[in-house]
Amino acid sequence: MTYSDAQLKTILETNKVIACVGVSMNPVRPSYFVARYLSMKGFTVIPVNPGHAGKMLFGQTIMPDLASIDRPVDMVDIFRRSEHVTPIVEAALEAFPALKTIWMQIGVENAEAAALAQERGVTVIMNRCPKIENQRLFGELRMGGFNTGVISSKL
Repeated sequence: MTYSDAQLKTILETNKVIACVGVSMNPVRPSYFVARYLSMKGFTVIPVNPGHAGKMLFGQTIMPDLASIDRPVDMVDIFRRSEHVTPIVEAALEAFPALKTIWMQIGVENAEAAALAQERGVTVIMNRCPKIENQRLFGELRMGGFNTGVISSKL
């Protein structure tokens, strides 16, 4: 699917509480560094992973599942294989009546789950990464795809 930059930017500007399903405590895993980045950028990231429930990550207690989260969530970011997404979306729709966005990470697509969310008025993004999109849309990525941290007038 194709998403406009305006749509992605609006999502990242208005979704401030993110439940990250499938987060890892291993710093080399994408789910760890994406959740860490988002938390460093001012998002409240609620980690969800039954294997690490009760432990702390980025100042938040890791939750065993979405139903255990006791506050409103704007977005659910899913780091699970595509075939596991439908029950996650069903749980998200049940747990968070005001949910704005379901975001499936790079490589994750599930049309059935997307349709369930869209029927409830929830925006769905598939096969994208909020970290990459945030960096791209808010000026952190250079042409080479990374921020060098070097200020130079050379081209």
